[in-house]
Amino acid sequence: MGAAVSGLKAVSESTELAKLAGTEPLPADDPFWQGLLQFQLSRRLTREDDKRLEEAVSGLFNTFVTNNPETGNLGALVRVFLGKASELKAAAQLDSRLADQTLNALLVLRCACKLSVQLLSEEELVRQLEAPAPAGQLETLLTGLVEVLVDVPLTDATYYIHLESLNTLLVLLACQLYSVKQAQSLVVYRTLMSGRCAMHAPILVRTLLRHTVARQPVPDARYTGGGSLVFGLASGLWSALTLGYGSQPAVEERAPGGLPPLAQQSLHTLLVLGNHCTGDRQLFNPFRQALFHMTDLQDPAETHLADAGDGFGFAMSSLYSLLCSPPCTDQTTLLLYLLIHKNTAFRHFVLARTDLDALVLPTLRVLYHAPESSSHHIYMSLIVLLILSEDELFNRSVHSTMLHQVSWYTERPLTEISLGGLLILVVIRTIQYNMTKMRDKYLHTNCLAALANMSAEFRQLHPYVCQRLVSLFEVLAKRHGRQLEQLRAAAAAADASQPDEGAVQDLAVLEEVLRMLLEIINSCLTAQLVHNPNLVYTLLYKRGVFELYRTHPNFQDITHNIDTVLLFFSSKLESLHKDIGVRDVHAVIQDGAKKFPLERLKKFPELKFKYVEENEPEDFFIPYVWSLVVSGGDLHWSTAAAGCLLATDAAPS
Repeated sequence: MGAAVSGLKAVSESTELAKLAGTEPLPADDPFWQGLLQFQLSRRLTREDDKRLEEAVSGLFNTFVTNNPETGNLGALVRVFLGKASELKAAAQLDSRLADQTLNALLVLRCACKLSVQLLSEEELVRQLEAPAPAGQLETLLTGLVEVLVDVPLTDATYYIHLESLNTLLVLLACQLYSVKQAQSLVVYRTLMSGRCAMHAPILVRTLLRHTVARQPVPDARYTGGGSLVFGLASGLWSALTLGYGSQPAVEERAPGGLPPLAQQSLHTLLVLGNHCTGDRQLFNPFRQALFHMTDLQDPAETHLADAGDGFGFAMSSLYSLLCSPPCTDQTTLLLYLLIHKNTAFRHFVLARTDLDALVLPTLRVLYHAPESSSHHIYMSLIVLLILSEDELFNRSVHSTMLHQVSWYTERPLTEISLGGLLILVVIRTIQYNMTKMRDKYLHTNCLAALANMSAEFRQLHPYVCQRLVSLFEVLAKRHGRQLEQLRAAAAAADASQPDEGAVQDLAVLEEVLRMLLEIINSCLTAQLVHNPNLVYTLLYKRGVFELYRTHPNFQDITHNIDTVLLFFSSKLESLHKDIGVRDVHAVIQDGAKKFPLERLKKFPELKFKYVEENEPEDFFIPYVWSLVVSGGDLHWSTAAAGCLLATDAAPS
């Protein structure tokens, strides 16, 4: 500990940093920069390293921002990076020394920008970048970062240059994280969404997707893990950083979000670009447009941009494989949502797959383990299922896809159950979890909407699925009865005064759920009676559950069909005049279903629900995306900084 503290103190007292922060202008061709950048990292910087480094230099930061408007040293650092990056792109063969200096310039630049973003306003950040140079330095920096990502080939030797370019780009975009302004009002976003940066939108989005899909591991040729943080140093500033790190264990090769670092930050950048500036007609988002106009590229070896207008071609099979791979994280679920909701070509690609279980099972697993997931992840997983359930082919195919074992479903062994049956079980379980724990009206509305969309295609439901469906109605019916009695008792005790509005609203919500469940059962019986003998059997066994709702004004119309079906099969069974077993009952049901006169059933509108985003989706998605960036990478972010949107209740629970 003592060594670490003394090392950080040495950084804060470094003559190199003092010179950078001082009153002397340091032009981009000054030998100072060559000396500053002569260092080499022996391992990837962790979040704790990032935090320690910021703490070590924060004491000099006020001096730096006071003097920089006159010295322009931050702008000079930008030009040093751009010069190194240009040399790197033009080099016929990769020069390791040049690659190291480019990476080091990025690291120093990212540290300076990150402190500025967290501690200064965006206006002051831009002023610091462009002083005393002419306006346009911000656009030049953003364009330079984008061009490194799209023009420099990704190899083991350039892996960390790509990673630091993404880190620096995310740092600049994080001005939204520390501002109360909307993204379309921020200079960084306005600059990125227009001009030279916008021209690169399709190829940048394609590059980010490639990095994400490739999941390239951390190269071990240089960054071997363990050892000192820095070696081969040419200055006292960087040698100070070796103190306190000599016995560090190897760095984990995966970022906290579950993917290797480059893949993780590529996905974060993609989500940030895709979820900001979504509704302002005066500021077009070319990155969002490119993502939503991506088309399928059959041959993954193809590298050219497809002729797709504002979009590009991409091997959707590789993207599908990523989205099906464990773990199913918030980040991958959010990307899946964006694509199936907004990209018609990708949605059609997914729905045409014969292995839909590979995509649906991880989503169901998230819902099954709801207590271990964020409320946002639960919500997005449900929306994904709701969007899929809008397609009739999906609703049919999930019931023809048989599962032989579901190891993570621990309530009871499940063998030979359809994917559709499992989906129903998990959604029912989510409704019960929501009603007891989260009490989110929109959550159970989306659950029921997905079941309703699928109900006309329910086929060969497993006996356990039928039991759980009817049991859900039974449990909620009992709760409805208790709440109704409590309201009546409260009204009588209060001498018919104004009833408790909260209790009345709770009762209304419960009645909505009960009616929807009845509509789902009715839809299944009307459309698929002959294919659901197990459901008829369960309804006959539990027919008393529906007794109170036959005369209830809010339910009697929808219970008519259920009663008609039950009376028909009851009469069939009673006509046998003998004791019969379960097998006999099923035989009667299967035979009777073929002869049932469907004209006796009342016609109801087909149950069809379509997901529609809220009017202000950014209010939900922007805090959500930044919470993922903050928690899911190697950078340390100060969420206590003034104006940080994650310091409010907007952050996911």
